[in-house]
Amino acid sequence: MKTYRLNRLFNDRSNRCFDVAIDHGFFNERGFLQGIENLEQAVKTVVAASPDAVQLTIGQAHYLQSLPGREKPALVLRTDVANVYGTQLPRTLFSRMIEQPVEQALRLDAACVVVNLFRIPEQPEVTDQCIQNILRIKPECDRFAMPLMIEPLVFQPNQKAGGYMVDGDLDKILPLVRQAVELGAGIIKADPTDDVSVYHKVVEMAGRIPVLVRGGGKAPDQEILGRTEALIKQGAAGIVYGRNIIQHRDPVGMTRALMAIVHESATANEAAKLIKAGRPDKGR
Repeated sequence: MKTYRLNRLFNDRSNRCFDVAIDHGFFNERGFLQGIENLEQAVKTVVAASPDAVQLTIGQAHYLQSLPGREKPALVLRTDVANVYGTQLPRTLFSRMIEQPVEQALRLDAACVVVNLFRIPEQPEVTDQCIQNILRIKPECDRFAMPLMIEPLVFQPNQKAGGYMVDGDLDKILPLVRQAVELGAGIIKADPTDDVSVYHKVVEMAGRIPVLVRGGGKAPDQEILGRTEALIKQGAAGIVYGRNIIQHRDPVGMTRALMAIVHESATANEAAKLIKAGRPDKGR
């Protein structure tokens, strides 16, 4: 039965998935709220561009699921909340899972649940909490035939990068991706590598488990489009982008541009034509 839900996530033409993440408010960081201050409107804007899935939290999923019609994107439900993204970290870090996550996902008619697997320098306790979360949710996912997306995230030292900065070191990403697979992931949502040309090694490490690539921090249009084109050519099964869409001057156009790359194998230059003309989006 998991296959039935996976069929709602992966496009029938390309067998790839484009998931737009709008779950940033869960993490209690002011900077994450840009572009989603009015979440209801943000959801409607993204849905108008018809991505395969939208990633939301238990408190905000109703904005997607209450929309009429059967053509709306599938829901990917975020099941854990953490305080690890700030430029100034608190004294104690945590990653906590919501109660009865799979049952809550079923009540919301989700097609998938997602949970983090952090690797943060000098913070092994947070990794331990993540593993406990995964060990707890995996049997429930199997019981209710709910696909489990695990998100292995490698952080740079906070004093160097300051909050939510991807460490694209292949040697750090590979073992964490493999650990996520060993823990029972049905889908991997992984960091991009600094050198995109080696991403096929991440895909290989995941074996038969599809790998969706995170967008990471905000980037200029040509950078994010070019990187996405290269990742798809390297064998990625799709993307999960958030701020590069919701904080974009033309979120609908950017979504359609990325969909053209993911589902139609368009080049970055071809896809860029789908974004409204205007002041170029510079990223950070």
